[in-house]
Amino acid sequence: MEKPKYPVGIQTFSQIRKNGYVYVDKTEYIYDLVTRGKYYFLSRPRRFGKSLLLSTIAALFRGERELFDGLYIAGKEWEWVEHPVFHLALNGQDYNSVEKLDETLHNNMAQWEEHYYLPKGNVSTSVSTRFFNCIRNAREVTGRDVVILIDEYDQPLLQNIEQRREVLHRDMRDRLQAFYSVLKAQDQYIRFSMLSGISKFSKLSVFSGLNNLNDISLDVTMNAICGISESELSRDFCIGIEQLAETEGMSVAETKERLKKEYDGYHFAETGEGIYNPFSLLKTFDKDKFSHYWIESGTPSFLINLIRERDWDLARIGGSTCTELDLRGSDRYLTNPYRCFTRAVT
Repeated sequence: MEKPKYPVGIQTFSQIRKNGYVYVDKTEYIYDLVTRGKYYFLSRPRRFGKSLLLSTIAALFRGERELFDGLYIAGKEWEWVEHPVFHLALNGQDYNSVEKLDETLHNNMAQWEEHYYLPKGNVSTSVSTRFFNCIRNAREVTGRDVVILIDEYDQPLLQNIEQRREVLHRDMRDRLQAFYSVLKAQDQYIRFSMLSGISKFSKLSVFSGLNNLNDISLDVTMNAICGISESELSRDFCIGIEQLAETEGMSVAETKERLKKEYDGYHFAETGEGIYNPFSLLKTFDKDKFSHYWIESGTPSFLINLIRERDWDLARIGGSTCTELDLRGSDRYLTNPYRCFTRAVT
């Protein structure tokens, strides 16, 4: 039996579809989002499929119909026309100054201007003003509303969350706050917008000017929008399960039970089913070997740095719980983790 191709580390939808990699169809969730709303926010852990999700949405709004053959959304009514798509990924940079953040934003806008034949902006202009002009000009030049996708929106903030960078963190927050506020100011030109990250900074901080975001992070209907559900595991990885079972000298039932024990357990809604870590599953099937793959590359380093810097006593929160309200704004506990757990600890 030929071994399937698993997209380990591949986050681009077109590459996965064109090169025959295993793809778990998430377009039913995407169709629901794009047909019933306009502004969304999604928080998920690292290596959980957020970038692939946004890449898929980008391909949809670019009208790349052939990439969606055989998927759920191909059987639904959809316009299949090209919208201007501003896809911004804030990961992969060292944001050690506000100037570095500005440079990253200006570089992205220069690429958008060139691709859509927009009037050239100027780096001497504030990033928020240039972004404002990009959206308006794209609508005027193309005649279609703009799609804005921002991946790892919180990366500049998390890199500067430590106390010794408090001033830089505040400056980054103020700059991003003005940048993201443009989405609301240019509402008449926007078709769809989605921001993703690993944390949720409260509306009193970076989102204060963008209070129309629909946070779907803990919605039960979107529980499996990223990651792998039990039904998806059985449907899309049956060959991988059989091959892993053979390599490990286990039955298929034993292998599925081991997979559940090792990689299940993520719940993003109170009544939602458990979700498997996608990075761990892909690595396991690719290598035909169980191991702790996610912790090797997905550990949130900013949290480790905070624990070391502030000498948090993790024993104080061991076995405790927090409420959904506590999770709605993570900056409430990034500086004081005990705040969320007071009721359980005392």
